[in-house]
Amino acid sequence: MTIGVSLPAGDTATTPNLVDELIAQTREAAEAGLKSVWFSQLPLSQDAITVAALAGREVPGIEVGTSVVPTYPRHPFLVASAAQTARAATGGRFTLGIGLGSKGFLGPVYGVDYPPPIRHLREYLTVLKQVFAGEAVDFEGETVTAKAPGPSTVGGDVPVVVAAMGPQALRVTGELADGTLPYLAGPRALSEQIVPALPGGKRIIAAVPAVVTGEPDEVRAKAVGQMAFYGQIPSYRKILDVEGVEHAADLALIGDEKTVLEGLRRYYDAGATDVVVTQAGIRSAEERRRTWEVVSSLGS
Repeated sequence: MTIGVSLPAGDTATTPNLVDELIAQTREAAEAGLKSVWFSQLPLSQDAITVAALAGREVPGIEVGTSVVPTYPRHPFLVASAAQTARAATGGRFTLGIGLGSKGFLGPVYGVDYPPPIRHLREYLTVLKQVFAGEAVDFEGETVTAKAPGPSTVGGDVPVVVAAMGPQALRVTGELADGTLPYLAGPRALSEQIVPALPGGKRIIAAVPAVVTGEPDEVRAKAVGQMAFYGQIPSYRKILDVEGVEHAADLALIGDEKTVLEGLRRYYDAGATDVVVTQAGIRSAEERRRTWEVVSSLGS
């Protein structure tokens, strides 16, 4: 089992140069003994694949990845080119994490129609696999058209994980991807819904909010405010219901070292191959560093 972290972790709002800060935090993560760093993608924030490539090149040895790049509205050729560049730049230590995103979010932000999600995921992954296999792609689906005159000149396969939690998305992921990277899928959801749906050998990377702190009530209040909107997104609402919790913050591991470590071990016991700690700096850089030092002991 391995332990990694997600960036930004919540303590970069005032940094003068976000890219420099994320690379510096990647170096801190490696020095703490963590095995991987995963970068999130937001419409007007850092480009996750670019930052992963830069951080992985600057910090030897640590795995870098994206958590996650929405498939829409980026064409799979654009994502594949960037991913292969990141894979080459990091000496093979890059993993591409993609997700369907939310119709209620992507539509208003980009002003585009949201495609049928499962069909789109299957077609998107099909094109990515062909590109990464070095094939000349000539694909025409219902949601994706991709025709290239020749294979990629960058070369090299890129592992792909999907932020899949529902039965249909998990079925496509099991067929066409290397694993899943779910966020807010608790131990019960993992053991009852996600792990049984995937073939053996697939990575199951559980992204879990966790903060080691001496003031859990204050941190939890902050988490409740920041995570409230997840309960309004249908895919997250369903996975929270599987876990039997009302609020997304109910899954945040907030407290002393014992509380956080015992909580994370439950994810491994439920079948996770990897755990990625998110939002450790939701209140401060000091708590982020403390959390990272504590959870690094779980890495193998």
